[in-house]
Amino acid sequence: MHSKTASSSLSTSSRIVLPNDTNVLGNLMGGQLLNWMDITSAIAAHRHCGRVVVTAAVNNVSFNHPIALGDIVTIEAKVTRAFTSSMEVFMDVYVEHRLTGEKKKCNEAIYTFVAVDQNGKSIDVPELIPESEEEKSRYDAALRRRQLSLILAGRMNANEATELKALFEQ
Repeated sequence: MHSKTASSSLSTSSRIVLPNDTNVLGNLMGGQLLNWMDITSAIAAHRHCGRVVVTAAVNNVSFNHPIALGDIVTIEAKVTRAFTSSMEVFMDVYVEHRLTGEKKKCNEAIYTFVAVDQNGKSIDVPELIPESEEEKSRYDAALRRRQLSLILAGRMNANEATELKALFEQ
């Protein structure tokens, strides 16, 4: 199976926040943003493996700043690491103020996808080769997050989590 770079999996989407997307305070509902992130990150995972992908986990989401009615939301999603059949996708969410044009990062999230065949069974995905310093940093962190997740799920013994142990042995 061929390797791929993180940049080959990039998926970007932009949307304007409409009245039906907001809560009673006039801000984007968190669930709507989660939906937009799920779609954008699924496209990134699909671009990496070229197969149908399903959301396996929403690992981390932070809502740092409210997004107002009329603002423009841009989501940038990239596969940060590929494991046997799963892929971690990191997203940066930016908001552009509708009147001033000012752009700022307002949220980020990490989702995990699994590639499946026509019967819904998991299948292998290509290895990911990080290139930039940010890609390498996120690639390394993805293994630590995976090990922690496996330990918490009871699928890995803490003594086997070499990357996590290395953080504490420095």
